[in-house]
Order: sequence, then C-alpha cells, then structure tokens
Amino acid sequence: MSTIHRTDSTEWNGRARPLVVVVGAGIVGIAQAWAAARRGCRVVVLERDARARGASIRNFGMVWPIGQSNGPAYRAALRSRALWQELIEQSGVWGSRCGSLHLAYREDELAVLSEFARLAPALGYDCQLLTPEAVQELSPAARRPGLLGALSSRTEMCVDPREVIQNAPTWLAETYDVQFRYGAKVQSLYNGRVTVADGEHILADQVIVAAGADLRDFYPELYRHAGFQRCKLQMLRTAPQPAGWRLGPMLAGGLTLRHYAAFGICRTLSALKERIEAETPELNRFGIHVMASQNGLGEVILGDSHEYHDDASPFDKAEIDELMLRELRKMIELPDWTIRERWHGVYVKAPDTIQLDAQPEPGVRVAIASGGAGMTMSFGLADEYWEREMGPPLSPTPSAAHSPQHIANGAAFDGAATS
Repeated sequence: MSTIHRTDSTEWNGRARPLVVVVGAGIVGIAQAWAAARRGCRVVVLERDARARGASIRNFGMVWPIGQSNGPAYRAALRSRALWQELIEQSGVWGSRCGSLHLAYREDELAVLSEFARLAPALGYDCQLLTPEAVQELSPAARRPGLLGALSSRTEMCVDPREVIQNAPTWLAETYDVQFRYGAKVQSLYNGRVTVADGEHILADQVIVAAGADLRDFYPELYRHAGFQRCKLQMLRTAPQPAGWRLGPMLAGGLTLRHYAAFGICRTLSALKERIEAETPELNRFGIHVMASQNGLGEVILGDSHEYHDDASPFDKAEIDELMLRELRKMIELPDWTIRERWHGVYVKAPDTIQLDAQPEPGVRVAIASGGAGMTMSFGLADEYWEREMGPPLSPTPSAAHSPQHIANGAAFDGAATS
C-alpha cells in the first residue's frame, strides 16, 4: 500500500506544483487533465477500465459550435475549437476543419434556416444561407433532388474520438508528464483523499470527478438533484468509402433543427416541429435526428437516436436503425452504404445544463458533460475553469511532436482534405 502526497517542493516557473487527480479518462477527463497540466499542476488520471469506453468513443467526433446557444455557450465552443486545433497540431491525431451544412428539403426547414441566417450576424455566428447550386459545389454527398438550400458554417471540426481517446493520453504523458492509470477503480473520495481499489491512497490538492454517468456511484444525491437522466443513442458506421471519396462538410438534416439549442431562437421552428409530429411521430418517439461525419479512415458515421430512460434496454432496436437510414437516404448520397458497425452509447443529460460543475465536498469538484456536448464543450469549459483558478498557461505550448499536416483542411473551406 502506498500514498502519494499533495503539493511537493518541485516548482515550475516559480510556482509550487499542486497535485490534481482526475477520475475518468474520457474526453472531459482529458480536457481537465490538459488544462491543469498546462498551468503547472502534477496530474494523475484514474480510469477504471483498460481504456475509456463510454460516450467519449461512441459519437460522431463532431466539434459543433453551430448547435450551441448564443452567448457563453457559443464562446466556450469556439474556445474548444481553438484548443482542438492546438491539440491536433501538437499530438498528431487526425482532424478536419471541414465545417458543416444543414440541408433543407422541406419549406419549413428552409424557413428556419433562413430566419437563423438573418439573425446570426448580430449574434456572432459565422454562417450563411446557400442556394442548391452553391451546396452542390461544396458537397458531393448532399442529395440533389428536392434540395432547397442549406445553412453553411465554417466553425465545425471533425475528429476521430477513438483515436483521440487512444492517443491523446500518450501525448499528455510525454509532453506534460500526466500519469494515466488504467484499471484503477476509485473506491472512495473524501476531502481530497482518493482510495483506489488496490489499496493505494492519493492525497490530492484537487480531485476532479469526470466520470460521466458513473457520477451516481460517487454522489447519488448530487446526481438526482441535478436532474440527470440517461440517454441511449444508436449509431452506425459505414465501410471506408472507395477511391478516397470525401464527404466534405459534415451534414445535418432538418430533423436536427429541433434538437440543438441554437435554433430555439427561430419563431418558424414551431411549425417544423408540428409537421414532424403530425407526419412522422415515430421519429419523435425515438428522438431521431440525422447527421453524418467522416473520419480519416474514410468511414462515414451516421445517426442518431435519443431514448431517455434510466432503465433503457441494453438491446438495440432494428426499427431505429431502419428509420435513421430511411431519413439519411433522403438527404445523403454515398458511394457505399455498407454498414460495418452498429452500436449504442449512453450519456447523461440534465435540464438546461451543458456541463455540471459542482463541489460536493472540500477538495472535490465534479465536471460532467450533459446532453452529449462533451466533444464540443469540454476543452473550452475546462480551460475557462483552470484559468479562473490559476491564470493562463505558464509557458508557451511545447513544440509539436508530430507534423501539423495531420490536421486536414476541409475541402469545403480550406483546401483539400487529407487523412
């Protein structure tokens, strides 16, 4: 049995180095570890599994500022985007500044996008409404028949969540000496004292619980009080597309407009919602809205559904997959629709919450992404928190260990995409 103690006498740039323990090696945990380490903290990340395997690897890989409500959330999303670019350039993980297109095939969809495009400049969004002809120049995947237009945004990025969760810890360890301990299940937390299942004790200056839905194992009352509800989503992944075919901007359909907070400012949204409920109530029953992204391997990620039940079935529904593919084929044309992988993920969602930040006891802070926004928001929110606590990073970002060419410039906006 061993004990690791709090702040030691080691200094970085004249500052004593606090010991921060992060519980959970998903994207929120990685964001917290990086933000703390950049400010001189010694950081230990404890992950109960052999590798993080929750919601952080079961998503589109979309960094999606366009979906966030204007104000602090949108600004944090843009901050996240800048940090993602920094991580990609330095760590060598794949990423693409591909932007996004919200496609309209119904008049009420076009009405919402047109209204949003009119309001957007005053709210700080970088987007514009495109004609069908302009969409065709940007996207080889957008289905031509019936296309009425699209909202184009340059701010979105795509990453491969599986690669990030696999490789970012190695980069953090090599660059900032962050320690990642896998198979380290936390038994108890008390006033900054962390007890691991193998009997080790860690006396931390700050503990960050970034354990996602597992928060209820540590602080069940906080979990209930926050109003968290588990959300199960089903997703699909195609085989790599042939001959280097690229999707271009990530694509979202009109169904998505009822899902993201940004579009809640549009008066025309209510008519769209009413039409969907009247014509296709099955889509509302399963919370289906359709989107597509493409990773560096050429695979297209498709989805998704949203079933809000704490006791959601562990078994996936073929009906949901069929409905998603039905709706996706209305707006996307792919060279190869072969589905190689199907899966479901689970995240937690609390009302009107992007990330739960709470201090349930001295020395312990909880940071839990809500509503599947971890990829978009975690880096920005973590950086904001640690800047408030400790100021800006202590030194310039270290030189990149890999070529910055690993960041792909989306064909739609910045040049030819590469992988």
